[in-house]
Amino acid sequence: MPAFPDLSLLFPTELPDSLPATGLALLDQEAVLAVQGTDATRFLQGQLTCDVAALQPGEHTLGARCNPQGRMQSSFRLLKLSEQSYLLAMAADLLEPQQQDLNRYAVFFKVQLTDASQQWVRLGLWGEAAATAIAGADLAQASDDEETGRALATGEHTWEIWLPAAQAEKKVRALSTQAQPLPVEAWELQQIRLGLGQVRGGTRESFIPQMLNLQQLGGVSFRKGCYTGQEIVARMQYLGKLKRRMYRLLWDGEQVPAPGTAVHRAGQSQSVGEVVMAARAGGQIELLAVLQKDAAELPDLTLADSAQPLRVSTLPYEQQMAADEAAH
Repeated sequence: MPAFPDLSLLFPTELPDSLPATGLALLDQEAVLAVQGTDATRFLQGQLTCDVAALQPGEHTLGARCNPQGRMQSSFRLLKLSEQSYLLAMAADLLEPQQQDLNRYAVFFKVQLTDASQQWVRLGLWGEAAATAIAGADLAQASDDEETGRALATGEHTWEIWLPAAQAEKKVRALSTQAQPLPVEAWELQQIRLGLGQVRGGTRESFIPQMLNLQQLGGVSFRKGCYTGQEIVARMQYLGKLKRRMYRLLWDGEQVPAPGTAVHRAGQSQSVGEVVMAARAGGQIELLAVLQKDAAELPDLTLADSAQPLRVSTLPYEQQMAADEAAH
């Protein structure tokens, strides 16, 4: 996992009783994989679910890397620096196995894969004054000089900030004048509320992209050519009926459940789903979980040995997803 000891001292380790209107978090739970070389675009286009070739320098997208069975080895945000340089931010415990798997194919291309986590500092910024904070910190929002750092819009009033390590401390202090530094759990809560799930070590190769609603979030292209796992992903989209997908849920339990924790009906041991990610929100816990669609209607879903029921809440793209499903 990348470590920025000086910067981490600027961020608290515990959530405040109430969250501020604008927050800033150090994303040191994630790592950055760099893919560079004259064949970088062609190589990634044949490996990832997203349409890499359609990106312009400075643009970004969600995406996933699947195994041949269409199961996600990782999910990530991909940033295109140039035609020969890309960065993929993913859960830190997935970087090494993902790099090893991709290297099996990289030997046939003019491309190099390296762990660039120490070269980049990434922050999550969200809330009412987020845009003001970006302007005050002189951050590029397109393909401007990358030495100033980049602000990537990822949702309403929500940005990922990508900073070259040499610029990081100055930029963090500038952003902190408008945004309150918070633990990374506060950022994960924001991701949950936006419906942006992520593959973690405990769920590696558990989900196909549509189970994490990735097609709804622009992370899957059905128009590009072949990529690893494409046949399974496309078949599910056009011929299959998706029986499991990601939902947002609320829970009054005590312990934040780990990714991969089973969801089941109260008093029954058979799993009907599993946790994608979870975070504390005041007196309750909010989580994303992949559930069997028919199970999502049940009133007695719970986790572990708790008697506290899970309550299905809403996702910001719920209506559009329902409309898209009805159209198929």
